Amino acid sequence: MIKKVLIANRGEIAVRIIRACRNMGIYSVAIYSKEDENSLHTQLADQRICIGEGPVRDSYLNMDRIISAALNVDADAIHPGFGFLSENSAFARKCRENDLIFIGPNPDVIDRMGNKSQARKTMMDAGVPVVPGTREPVYDAETGRKSAADIGYPVMIKASSGGGGKGMRVAFGEDDFEFQFNLAQRESANAFGDDTMYLERYIENPRHVEIQIMADSHGNVVALGDRDCSVQRNHQKLIEESPSPAIDDNVRRKMNEYAVLAAKAVGYTNAGTIEYIVSPEGEFYFMEMNTRIQVEHGVTEMVTGTDLIIEQIRVAMGEALSFTQEEIRLRGHAIECRINAEVPGCNFMPSPGVVENIHLPAGNGVRVDTALYAGYRIPAEYDSMIAKVIVHAPDRASAIRKMLTALDEMVVTGVDTNLDFQFQIIRSRIFQEGKADTGFIEKFMNMKQPAPDVPEV
Repeated sequence: MIKKVLIANRGEIAVRIIRACRNMGIYSVAIYSKEDENSLHTQLADQRICIGEGPVRDSYLNMDRIISAALNVDADAIHPGFGFLSENSAFARKCRENDLIFIGPNPDVIDRMGNKSQARKTMMDAGVPVVPGTREPVYDAETGRKSAADIGYPVMIKASSGGGGKGMRVAFGEDDFEFQFNLAQRESANAFGDDTMYLERYIENPRHVEIQIMADSHGNVVALGDRDCSVQRNHQKLIEESPSPAIDDNVRRKMNEYAVLAAKAVGYTNAGTIEYIVSPEGEFYFMEMNTRIQVEHGVTEMVTGTDLIIEQIRVAMGEALSFTQEEIRLRGHAIECRINAEVPGCNFMPSPGVVENIHLPAGNGVRVDTALYAGYRIPAEYDSMIAKVIVHAPDRASAIRKMLTALDEMVVTGVDTNLDFQFQIIRSRIFQEGKADTGFIEKFMNMKQPAPDVPEV
């Protein structure tokens, strides 16, 4: 049994995990940097412990301090949330070595699926469709150029250890391949300490659709439906919805089946996400697997009626899944908007500062995951996401109307946010028709001159 969980994270996901622990009767411990001393998660947890200064290397990425904190408070387990150390196999191993339950997958599986080129190879061997590209890692531009010629231009150059859009560049021809490869490789080395790259055919104007899976240690793997994450900026998701308007039920069924196959192929346990890229012709390919809970997990919870954080903790305790594949049914439609403290009109420049006033939308089918409160100072050291507005309705049109109402009702003063920008996206004809691909924002949402196809409200 897990009686005490240390949460190795901050912000809204730490608050989310604390609430799940409370619902299970589990004692929660918040870690925090000195910068986060007055953050909401430190006030809601049953216990809190400071682990260092503001910079993440001295706090939320400091594995030894986090492990020491867990041991000092006699925690049974550590929940890493998302980001930070959530997909760090070395951290997962340190937890095991210190008799702490890591609420996530086996570290060997994290290694296997966290390395993008190795994950591609694993999926190829399992029979899961992948984007045509290299099977083996690429370490230099000359080898990459030869592979690119075989694949055919344009090609996407990707970091094997990548994530969050870092270490990704597109080469449209042989003339710019070396420049783009070296640029992506340097970025990968700086961001991840790894210069291993791989190549795949660049699919233009794709959709990004992912499948949430949950697996236990008893051999049960369940797919919990799809999420469309195509509305992105610089490969960073802004809006997610379930089910995807871009695929039909036949494609949806196949995606779910391949996701289960992929998880079984690596002996996966706990929560994970199989991400696909979908071509304009409707062909789908495995892109990567995220071996953690996702930012957008609430969308799946709304349409399936599950609590994925509670399920994560139950699975970590060795229990079987509380639901079967046959019991999972997508009911209605859910949409999530990520609210960031930033200035869209100034190239999305972060906007840290003190929240003077805040009003959160509410009502039937409206959920806001946040750590904000009036008087809270949003620090400059961390990610700019400050809230997730999630709505659920019987159908997509109703969900869109409900989201517009929620965004219109939400108020945050003292800092700039992307609330108005998100409102523009949701009310645009392209989004409402379900036709937004991954290049939608760059093509249609220019803040200085709104897109001509945005109808008046």
